[in-house]
Amino acid sequence: MDKKRTTKDFPVGVFQMHPDVSVNFQMNRFYNWSNDETMREEMQAASPSIRSYEDLIASFTRLGNQALDRDEKLKAALYFRGAEFFVPESDAQKQELRHRFLSLNNAYYGITDDQKYRIPYNSGYLSAYRFTPPSPKGTIVVCNGFDGYIEEFMRMLLVLKDAGYDTIAFDGPGQGTVLEECSMPMIPEWEKPVHTLLDYFKLNDVTLIGLSLGGCLALRAAAYEKRVKRVIAFDVLADLFEVLLRQMDDSLREKARYAVMHGRRLEINTAVDLMMKKSLVVEWGIRQGMHVMGSDSPYDFLRKTLSYNTAEVSPLITQDVLLLAGQDDHYVPVHQLTEQIAALTNVRSLTARMFTAKENAGNHCQLGNVGLAAEVVLNWIGQTAPVDGLEPARPISAIFSA
Repeated sequence: MDKKRTTKDFPVGVFQMHPDVSVNFQMNRFYNWSNDETMREEMQAASPSIRSYEDLIASFTRLGNQALDRDEKLKAALYFRGAEFFVPESDAQKQELRHRFLSLNNAYYGITDDQKYRIPYNSGYLSAYRFTPPSPKGTIVVCNGFDGYIEEFMRMLLVLKDAGYDTIAFDGPGQGTVLEECSMPMIPEWEKPVHTLLDYFKLNDVTLIGLSLGGCLALRAAAYEKRVKRVIAFDVLADLFEVLLRQMDDSLREKARYAVMHGRRLEINTAVDLMMKKSLVVEWGIRQGMHVMGSDSPYDFLRKTLSYNTAEVSPLITQDVLLLAGQDDHYVPVHQLTEQIAALTNVRSLTARMFTAKENAGNHCQLGNVGLAAEVVLNWIGQTAPVDGLEPARPISAIFSA
């Protein structure tokens, strides 16, 4: 951890590695967190032989072992994570791959035991990390989303720390280690784990950043936990149910919406089973969603996602808010940004940033130019957070792109 991390510590560019849009996104995801050109080249070379998740798991496991033989810890860690990402929860190799990812990732970044925390929460714990620079300018808390481990974002966390901020990141219910080791399913009431974490570290003034689905969760937390003074949706995700329906064929989308809203359990379970056989992203999303939400069927999972919606809580948010969005996000429809803006009627200030393909940042969570997004985040915090007790000038509310 001696190397100083900056916003330039990420690659720029979105690369075509696989014909399936979701698999291609995940390959770019792991490349972005590695910033290793050889990893991108290896994935592109392996891509033609990847026609199923089983192929991908076998290919990434093989590449991970080869990287480990060369003592390339981070590359090996991300290959094992990439394989584990697609392994069903019922498969024993999932836990082995998970442990290999965690140990190698943390070894690469030099994470020490005193930087890791297990915060008591209900019947288990929240898994957290804290990185504190000398004389921090403020405190940032980062929370995860639907399918990640907070350890994946270690490069970003160290960028925030090296920019001068006391940086805390955690997995909560339904996420990462908390899901896998404590068997805690996700909850929409995200103010509960945030409250526990703020109490544990005795914090009263923080910037809360939510990644991916965390953009929804963080806004919910800010509505009820006013020790959060600034909140960032990285990216906006105002309606999870709509995001999931978006992955379905046009001919099935409205039928699925009607069936879920009207309690057609058997109809939904049968239809989704057929969709999972036709689409990799639907297969993975439903299977992972059932695991994350602790659901016994696709119907139960989809019903639970109705609670992950910011419409009702948005008027309760009174803090400074930054909303990020990608113009070409294949998960979150772009209109959720404008709807989220309209719903935030009582905020102290509101700034929104739409990233575009010309910036290589139009993807979900700005994969392709994460460094640019980090610069926007740090500049905005600098505009809104008080320094030495002095209030800065308020940011101008705007939607803009470079």
